[in-house]
Amino acid sequence: MEIKVNFLDNLRLEAKFDDFTVITDQPIRYKGDGSAPSPFDYFLASSALCAAYFVRVYCLARNIPTENIRLSQNNIVDPENRYNQIFKIQVELPESISDKDREGILRSIDRCTVKKVVQTGPVFEIDTVENLDEDAQALLMVKPEGESSTFIPGKDLPLEQTIANMTAILADLGMKIEIASWRNLVPHVWSLHIRDAASPMCFTNGKGSTKESALCSALGEFIERLSCNFFYNDQFFGEEIANSDFVHYPNEKWFKPGVDDALPEGLLDEHCLAIYNPDDELRASNLIDTNSGNVARGICALPFVRQSDEAVVYFPSNLIENLYLSNGMSAGNTLYEAQVQCLSEIFERAVKRQIIEEELALPDVPPSVLAKYPAIVEGIQALEAQGFPVLVKDASLGGQFPVACVTLMNPRTGGVFASFGAHPTLEVALERSLTELLQGRSLEGLNDFQPPTFNSLAVTEPNNFVEHFIDSSGVISWRFFSDKADFEFCEWDFSGSNQQESETLFGILEAMGHEVYMAVHQDLGAPVCRILVPGYSEVYPVDDLVWDNTNKALLFREDILNLHRLTDTQLADLLERLEESQQDEYMDIITLIGIEFDENTPWGQLTILELKLLIHLALGQHEEALERVEHFLQYNTNTVERGLFYRAVNAVLEIELDDSLSLDDFLPNLQRMFGEQTMQAVVGSVNGDVRFYGLTPTNMQLEGLDKHLRLIESYKKLHAARAAAG
Repeated sequence: MEIKVNFLDNLRLEAKFDDFTVITDQPIRYKGDGSAPSPFDYFLASSALCAAYFVRVYCLARNIPTENIRLSQNNIVDPENRYNQIFKIQVELPESISDKDREGILRSIDRCTVKKVVQTGPVFEIDTVENLDEDAQALLMVKPEGESSTFIPGKDLPLEQTIANMTAILADLGMKIEIASWRNLVPHVWSLHIRDAASPMCFTNGKGSTKESALCSALGEFIERLSCNFFYNDQFFGEEIANSDFVHYPNEKWFKPGVDDALPEGLLDEHCLAIYNPDDELRASNLIDTNSGNVARGICALPFVRQSDEAVVYFPSNLIENLYLSNGMSAGNTLYEAQVQCLSEIFERAVKRQIIEEELALPDVPPSVLAKYPAIVEGIQALEAQGFPVLVKDASLGGQFPVACVTLMNPRTGGVFASFGAHPTLEVALERSLTELLQGRSLEGLNDFQPPTFNSLAVTEPNNFVEHFIDSSGVISWRFFSDKADFEFCEWDFSGSNQQESETLFGILEAMGHEVYMAVHQDLGAPVCRILVPGYSEVYPVDDLVWDNTNKALLFREDILNLHRLTDTQLADLLERLEESQQDEYMDIITLIGIEFDENTPWGQLTILELKLLIHLALGQHEEALERVEHFLQYNTNTVERGLFYRAVNAVLEIELDDSLSLDDFLPNLQRMFGEQTMQAVVGSVNGDVRFYGLTPTNMQLEGLDKHLRLIESYKKLHAARAAAG
């Protein structure tokens, strides 16, 4: 994690990281002002808080109340060497906690990350640079050792060379890549989380059987998501980029809407139109680019090559971001390598969807076949030793597709997780299934999955697949666990050179009657492909283009960013449009308008419901505001402070709307309950003196929105590289 420090007045310092700011000072006896804890005080507190965090996680997983658990830490200083200290952590547990859980809680404290880092002993490297912002040396902990060359199936270059190449690409872009976390819970299963130090919203996860292969996975995914603009999906690029020579790529093409908002000629082809517009409901306005929001410019479309005849077909950027998410994109050392990875993931997700929605039962992979892959067997045995039964399934549907499945059962919670992996080689597909199972997860994280169900409607509901795609949190059918499989086991093998495998996978899609469209990006220095298979590889339903399109942001973005400048008439109009749009009132404004507010601020927690409530208050519509505030309090997921503000608003509105009551009679005790400062804001909000309490003013230039501005700065690096490559 990159922490930037600013020097303030006297001995005060400011540390900025992610969306947080920490202020430190020194005691007056050390010439400070005593206005904040010292850096060492924060260090001491971090270990106590970390220990308490692990206690909390342990208790939450077992439904153990923590109200009567107390924890403290004291540091005992050696009088002869003040750097030699004992951190004494004590925990007070109520008698109701069993001996087993007492032992478990103590073991959980022993896992404290701060403690383990201190005990291991961090290494400090101190040097100078010409410019902190321009020093783009990657902050990666895994460096190739010596002249070793490690080849793994599916890769056309050794891992060491792949890491060096991809790291250089990101450094040339001016991006500092840092590793936020590593995990290795069982043998031969590694995962890590990497991110852009300057813009942590740009992150990827990697997985593999070794540290190096996991790092390759994460770096490759980072480059593929940069090349395909996935990090910036749905986000506003700002007015400068929206009006630049190109928004996404130099080879993009803009189409003007036809008469009566008809789809323009030259957009998509007949095959795609039959899939995306079967009932002639899709209009040009549905396809305006969300990122630029430049309605006057028209529809931004990107060129893809139709694989059946090499014809160029233009796909609206809006359509791609709405329907496909990250499905169908991959980077590689060579284009064939990227194609194999890309097509494998498309099959993995499509077959997974078919299995889940059709409630299919899969055949087990026989022990005699599994025994050929001892590293995989060792990882599975380690999971089972932790108390998690594991099923290894053939998901090829009778040898049709290169897909495998590893399913974990959690007897503690009744939850299950079916992890799928695909590759032309069975061993690699099984390895990917296993590493995907544990990617970025702790053992406690395996408690979060849902139990199976016999409710077919819950399984086949479209959003269930979306949840499976995003984080595998969807449900699967109990029928999946039947010993009576719907297919015979097949020890399939689609392997060959990457070129041969690519041709084989394309051939499967062709035999199924699918048209395939591909875009290739090589401007960053690594081959990246994006493959679309209309009617097969979409993540979201095609209907979303008409009924739940991300460019609904264009209806509200400018007004919401200029909220404090709107007249009462404009506010009433905004409120009416919000009502007519019938958007989910609990949708956050971040999602609605594609702006990355700091989640630790009222803007970052703001929902459509709360925005409507604040507009009612600003317009003096007290009865409507009371109705909204009651709904807010009933389903509030905002901060405690914000919740108390609205409880006070609720009370004041009740008083104001009752002719028999006077606010002056209640104000003294309301101030004792909620505090004078809060009550000033509440009364001001109700009488109209305070508008949009807690929401700091901003505008279309995104003034004060540092988190989103960092995201745009990240995209500008990419945009500049594309402009230079031309």
